[in-house]
Amino acid sequence: MIDRVSGVAQCFVPAAGFGNLAYYTAVMPTHDVPSDRHEGPTVPHVASGRMRGELVLASLLLVLCLWAGLTVDPIAGYPPIKGDEATYVSMALSVAYDGDLTFERKDLDRFWAFYRVSPDGIFLKRGKMLRLEVLPSPPFVRFVWWADAPGDKLYYGKAFIHAVMAAPFVRLMGLNGLLVFNVLILAGVAFCGYRFALARAPSGMAMAFTLVFFGASIVPIYLVWYTPEIVNLALVFYAYFLWLYKEVAPPAPGRVAAFLRGRGSDVAAAILLGVVTFSKPLNVLLVGPLVLLLWWRRKWLVGLLAALVFVATVAGLFSVNAAVSGEFNYQGGEHRKVFYTWFPFAGPDATFETARGGHSMVTNDADSENVLEPGVFLPRLARNIYYFALGRHTGFVPYFFPGAVVLLLWIWKRREIRLWQVLVLAGVAGSTLATLIFLPYSWAGGGGPPGNRYFLNFYPALFFLVPSLGSFRPAMVAWTGGAMFMAQSLVNPFYASKTPWRNADHGMVRALPIELTMVNDLPINLDRFRCRLPFGKDPELSLYLLDENIYPPEPAGIWVTAQRRTDLLIRTKVPLASLRLTLSSQVPNTVWASFEGRSVTLNLTPGVPVDVLMASRGGVFADRGYGHVLSVKASAGLVPMNAYPGSEDRRYLGVLLNMQATEQK
Repeated sequence: MIDRVSGVAQCFVPAAGFGNLAYYTAVMPTHDVPSDRHEGPTVPHVASGRMRGELVLASLLLVLCLWAGLTVDPIAGYPPIKGDEATYVSMALSVAYDGDLTFERKDLDRFWAFYRVSPDGIFLKRGKMLRLEVLPSPPFVRFVWWADAPGDKLYYGKAFIHAVMAAPFVRLMGLNGLLVFNVLILAGVAFCGYRFALARAPSGMAMAFTLVFFGASIVPIYLVWYTPEIVNLALVFYAYFLWLYKEVAPPAPGRVAAFLRGRGSDVAAAILLGVVTFSKPLNVLLVGPLVLLLWWRRKWLVGLLAALVFVATVAGLFSVNAAVSGEFNYQGGEHRKVFYTWFPFAGPDATFETARGGHSMVTNDADSENVLEPGVFLPRLARNIYYFALGRHTGFVPYFFPGAVVLLLWIWKRREIRLWQVLVLAGVAGSTLATLIFLPYSWAGGGGPPGNRYFLNFYPALFFLVPSLGSFRPAMVAWTGGAMFMAQSLVNPFYASKTPWRNADHGMVRALPIELTMVNDLPINLDRFRCRLPFGKDPELSLYLLDENIYPPEPAGIWVTAQRRTDLLIRTKVPLASLRLTLSSQVPNTVWASFEGRSVTLNLTPGVPVDVLMASRGGVFADRGYGHVLSVKASAGLVPMNAYPGSEDRRYLGVLLNMQATEQK
């Protein structure tokens, strides 16, 4: 910190604890900076030997990850395809081997050759013939669409950024190239994060917190996704590093140092934000903090240039998409379908129009009528904010715990808060709120991903809120909390990413609330044998079996495993007044049941059914239906095979459950 009276710089040495700082005074050159860029505590240079040790450790970790990416089976496990992989992998293969972005018969055959299965879930489009005409009067140019493109080729209904960037690695290493590509770009993120944190903490603490911020969250799960999630995260991080490193960096010689501390890095950041906005339009608000800070500092021309460069980048990439497919919007237009089982070019008569597996999937505008529905909008938004923070399958706290630690540290050390940090937080909060508003039923990414796939784009910006660190305690807290929520998923990222509904079966996440506003996008929807199961009549219930502690309905009822709690999500088309439970057991049993937060404990005699009437609050209304949560746990049970001669039933049965709902009048 610069002493303006004495002209002497005070350098702070972090001591133990979150906020305690011991300092010493040393004579250093002083320089003037705007008041909102003043950083307070800085750290002295570390010993080169210690730095070398940390670099060796980081290098070993990188080599280990790269070797894993090169040697693992890239399609291990079932199902072989997750999320939108069919589209992005096919697109990367097309760029790598054909140098184009079109889908033809050879692309279908190539996908089969790699995966040994069909590209289920692939998004394809019919193209348009597009021509740019020059006019003698304003606007001087116009686009003219005059016919569909030839039917022997189709176009991908997703952004091409990931495919183009990953294509060289795919060409060299096949599908393993996608893993290596993810490892390398995330390693670049870790390196830049370390350089940023090094300006605010000693090297050991900087490295520890950087690794924890990404490693103790949901981020490593997406390393084994062949979709743009890691690319989008990296582009946002690189952009914010280019923009903000100058705010904390000490003076240094060289061209690279001059670029990072100059206004050219702001323009480069705007370009990267334009690229990631084309890849995922939800990122559009992240450029706002950069431009606003420049204007706040009266850098009007630089701010305007950054804004124009951002717009030009986004517009240019959409124009490239139009030049390729004839349409600007890669997920809109007149013809866009998602295909399962049956695909175009799979036979002589299989075309885009006739392939039986195609379903229309066009996004041309926002569903504002339903999104802003009066009487529903505000209660739903409040509930979604609650679920965003603490949801069992998508919550910020369980899946991005190090980010929560950063926010607490930032508030704890509020004297170090600077305007650019406030703007960063506003950008993240604004992007999150916009997602919750305009995607009220799929704000976590759609398709049941692990954690919150959309927030993964915004998460890296929170790293730049890290204040000065005087202890390893923040990293330890972040690692401990992150492991408590994420350990069961991180130990096997392939399994966790391909069966995300199992991630919430165990551990601390089971204590968190179920996201009732997005029932049809919860991970359990990926297991068709455990979701949308019809049960009962007048009214009919739709059941979602959220864990492995309950068995699918059978004529006698629904069996619940003994000695384990099950959470059963019930969906109805009408609000309920009550739910009558009929419980029976084959052994003396104590059964606990909870419906919408109201619980009861019953003692059961073998073979004697017991009825209990549970009042309903009406459930949570969302997406044209009502959601309710029923939890049941039986203290005892038996295995029929061990109890009854001739039985082959190996299940550990606790209590048999039947239900009859009553509609509100």
